[in-house]
Amino acid sequence: MGVDDPSFNLDYHIRHTALPTRGRWEQLCSLTARIFSQQLDRSKPLWEMWLIEGLEDDRFALITKTHHSLVDGIGGVDLATVLFDLSPEPLPIRHSGKAWQPHPEPGAAELIASGLRGAARVALTVAEGAFDALTPPDHALARAREAAEGIGEIVWAGLNPAPETPLNVPIGPHRRFYGVACELDDFKAIKNAFGGTVNDVVLAVVSGALRSFLISRGYRTEGVELRALVPVSVRVDDDRGETGNRLVAMRGPLPVYITDPIQRLRFVSHAMDGLKESKQAVGAEVIAGAQSFAPPTLLAQASRLNFSTRLFNLIVTNIPGPQFPLYVLGREMLQAFPVAFLPENHGLAIAIMSYNGQMNFGLLGDFDALPDIDQISTSIAGELQNLLSLARASVPAPA
Repeated sequence: MGVDDPSFNLDYHIRHTALPTRGRWEQLCSLTARIFSQQLDRSKPLWEMWLIEGLEDDRFALITKTHHSLVDGIGGVDLATVLFDLSPEPLPIRHSGKAWQPHPEPGAAELIASGLRGAARVALTVAEGAFDALTPPDHALARAREAAEGIGEIVWAGLNPAPETPLNVPIGPHRRFYGVACELDDFKAIKNAFGGTVNDVVLAVVSGALRSFLISRGYRTEGVELRALVPVSVRVDDDRGETGNRLVAMRGPLPVYITDPIQRLRFVSHAMDGLKESKQAVGAEVIAGAQSFAPPTLLAQASRLNFSTRLFNLIVTNIPGPQFPLYVLGREMLQAFPVAFLPENHGLAIAIMSYNGQMNFGLLGDFDALPDIDQISTSIAGELQNLLSLARASVPAPA
């Protein structure tokens, strides 16, 4: 239940700082890392926005930091299209003329009543779904079997933890950040040449970069397949405009043992096809949906099962963004780099966002565990260019 902050102060959430004159990209990455090293104040609304001046070429940056429980990646993109303008001329700001007044904080009785109303709505939804399912009994049986198989696949995954790697170590509060700028058309050219999807190409590129990183750390990659937590949005059109996290997770393969980049891509594509045809995402969605109505003990067990950090080596999340330019204060947003978060014992998380023809990677790492995070970013760019060269070479020359 969301409540208004009676002492809300916009100046606390909108912050302003500057880099040294002609600030460089590396300096902006370091500042981003410091901002994301600081925990949000739980006694206030869980978001901040920073205006960063001083970048070279007369540019500035906006850094938005929002707790993941409020807005998932898809919801964040929705909000961006509202906060920014679609043309260089900003739309006039409409104001009622009345000062904002917070709603009174709910008392204990109101909180209990709200919880009961929410439980009743969930129960009604479940009952409606059961009623609909009862109309064709064969459909109801099929759906029940599919859900049970899906939960079974998640349990099986829980019995097969991800391998231990230099990425999976105790982490501290401090962070490193680095971004990699790419072109969406390059990913499309690769998937058109070798098959699969853009997301398959992303995972194959990440696999190749992590293979180089592990070898540089002296880690043997023979026979090793890392596991990426790949969040999948279960938002539907009716959810648009709602805050809150609407994600389920799948374990995507990162075959760092495969030396050939094309074979690596084909392996990822085949494996991801198998995951989509499996019931793993269905089972995760069943657990996610049941959490609204589950008893606390069941909820806790389901949450640990669904998001145990032993099941994966890192988060790799691909966020589809708007494929048109956005503007703020009359200036076009040139690039967008997403920032994920680090679960316990995970030294690296990779977020990817497409925006206006770009496909940009944001790498967030633990400060002590990943002093060489720039090496991974360089390897991502190199793996992409390697696959792109192979894709172009595979296209027959015009007669």
